[in-house]
Amino acid sequence: MNPETVSATLTITVPVTRVFAVLADPAAHSAIDGTGWVRQAPDRAPLTAVGQLFRMDMHHADHPDGDYRVVNKVHVFEAPRAIAWLTGTAQGDGEPEFGGWIWRYDLRPLGPSATEVTHTYDWSQVPPFVRERGIRFPPFGPGHLRNSLRHLAGLAARTEGAA
Repeated sequence: MNPETVSATLTITVPVTRVFAVLADPAAHSAIDGTGWVRQAPDRAPLTAVGQLFRMDMHHADHPDGDYRVVNKVHVFEAPRAIAWLTGTAQGDGEPEFGGWIWRYDLRPLGPSATEVTHTYDWSQVPPFVRERGIRFPPFGPGHLRNSLRHLAGLAARTEGAA
């Protein structure tokens, strides 16, 4: 296993297509987030393809601005099996710069009404100039991914019942 990744796995008693639909909805990400940093998604369009950009409003007490915005770029889109995105920030010219970390979800159907979900945070592509800023990787405790998966399970179950 890569020493610059951390993962957690949970079985969710919701069909794989429903779990994937929740992950592909940027508006759901604040409810899924296990750290409480994600506030809302200004971009509400569902994720549909590699290369798609979507923004998230964030808050972190240790961030120089407290409130800030990230730009994400869909890196993997294999419905309903895998979805991943790179996270970065918009530069002065409006163009995004990505820091080299990836959020990924791999989904494996376990029959018609259950899904094994593995959530991975990978910082192996973070360049030296970013690491030299003193950012600790991963920037959260090990429970974050497990919390995110539990939140995803609850949200997917609620939306499945409403579908």
